[in-house]
Amino acid sequence: MFEEHRGQFSPDGHWVTYVSNESGRPEVYVRPFPGPGGQWQVSTSGGIQPRWSPDRKELYYIAPDAQLMAASIVLKGAEIDAGVPAALFQTRVSGGGLNTYTRPQYDVARDGRFLVNATTDEGTMSPITLLLNWTPR
Repeated sequence: MFEEHRGQFSPDGHWVTYVSNESGRPEVYVRPFPGPGGQWQVSTSGGIQPRWSPDRKELYYIAPDAQLMAASIVLKGAEIDAGVPAALFQTRVSGGGLNTYTRPQYDVARDGRFLVNATTDEGTMSPITLLLNWTPR
């Protein structure tokens, strides 16, 4: 028995991406919605937290090493041609690895920019100076 979760509909609502552990580890898949149709594996070495690009031409996900990955998506009728995933940048996703039960740690804005939740190191925090009873002159 396997689990499927973290479903995300494509911007046009005709496709859904999700995570399934049917291969023995969490991987990112795509299938038509509402169906019928096949399913296509997009991630190649594990993946979680899939998100569509606003134009539906790319699919993003987090790899086991916390890299944000992108795979091109070409629709061919009722089938998908998923490109080879490429690393975009390293994240510091809370929970990292293939912890599929963490809350989503990033999203993609309509203009294609990313909003990524990241933790900071204790050593990089700057002190705050608070001025009381200050009046401008």
